[in-house]
Amino acid sequence: MEEEICRYTGAKYCVMTNNGTVSLTLALLALGVKPLSEVLVPNLTMIATPNSAVLIGIKPVLVDVEKDTLCLDLEKAQKAITKRTKAVIYVSCNGRSDDMRKVTKFCHDNNLQLIEDAAQSLGSFWQGKHLGTFGSLGSFSFSVPKIITTGQGGALVTDDRELYKKIKRLKDFGRDQGGNDIHDSWGWNFKFTDLQAVIGLEQMKKLKTRVIRKKQIYRKYYQLLSGIKKIQFIATDLENTTPWFVDIYVNDPDNLLEYLKKKGIGSRRIYPAISSQKIYKNEYKNKKFAQSEKIAGKGLWLPSSSNLTDSEINHIAKTIQRHYNA
Repeated sequence: MEEEICRYTGAKYCVMTNNGTVSLTLALLALGVKPLSEVLVPNLTMIATPNSAVLIGIKPVLVDVEKDTLCLDLEKAQKAITKRTKAVIYVSCNGRSDDMRKVTKFCHDNNLQLIEDAAQSLGSFWQGKHLGTFGSLGSFSFSVPKIITTGQGGALVTDDRELYKKIKRLKDFGRDQGGNDIHDSWGWNFKFTDLQAVIGLEQMKKLKTRVIRKKQIYRKYYQLLSGIKKIQFIATDLENTTPWFVDIYVNDPDNLLEYLKKKGIGSRRIYPAISSQKIYKNEYKNKKFAQSEKIAGKGLWLPSSSNLTDSEINHIAKTIQRHYNA
């Protein structure tokens, strides 16, 4: 499974883990980010991203996102840097990224480690290079909604052999290999299973066709819905981007969600802004995140399974059109 991920992404090394959250935590540990340090995190992401830092005593510092990509705003990130800032977790939101040259230069110029949270980005590239392979480490997730799944599971990719060896020890009790009960360094049990790898290998065989189908689905939704003035799409380069979900932005996402539900169609609100979550909001109650709050307030994910048929997409689109009397 690790070899297949390397082959697909172009990374030199891959380490499977038990989930994507742990992958991010392992990345921070492997890079030597210490407790009480700070890591910059976008305010629009799944809560696993900041929580992966909190798990080991590192403070996630929330930064607003760009309206065009929904990714970390580097200008705002520059203002958030302090003496304690040691790393950036850059989330390629729904397979989209900004100019990754700017992202890597930003980290280099500010002496920050770059970790890519590419949980939503398997099958997505920037100028022909797979997302997750620009930073020191890239993290992927294989939970049930992802383009391929092992039920739960994660992976870290890197081109750095020393980081690769360090992560392998960290995820397996600090030892060199299984069956060896000599533990010269700290480590835990964050291992992936052989049974999951069997499932993963079969899923990898379907990845190419799923990438094609995901792009077709996004394109068809766009063709059917982009003419409705009350619906907005984020500009998406489908040559390089494989959208995880089809995301639309409307002023009445809850009303549309309930309308679709009554018609037997499932949908889901996109992630709330992290700063609005109960476990983070007290710290950020006096700070505004204009873009991430606006986007979170309008975003809705439509049915996006690669098994959707064109006739099903037509039905969903017509139902949405009726909601807006379009």
